[in-house]
Amino acid sequence: MAAGYRWDGADLILQVRARPRAGRDEWAGLREGRFEVRITAPPVDGQANAHLREFLADRFGVAKSQVTLLAGETGRDKRWRIAAPKRLPPGIELRTV
Repeated sequence: MAAGYRWDGADLILQVRARPRAGRDEWAGLREGRFEVRITAPPVDGQANAHLREFLADRFGVAKSQVTLLAGETGRDKRWRIAAPKRLPPGIELRTV
């Protein structure tokens, strides 16, 4: 997954490096094979993961229930599943069949 993502049917598997306690929420683009996402929430008691889930849901145009953390619950590097995204941010290509 060198590009930071792959398609699994209609779902998107996304590699993310979270940067908590940022000044603002921001999709910062691809860095070292992961998409860097800056979020304002602190990495305490799951707050950063919950905030990141909301940010990704909004960014991809889906409900929070369609965003699932697959790996990286306690680290900065995370893998997420976005079920049938409606919008794609810069750096992610539409799946071609």
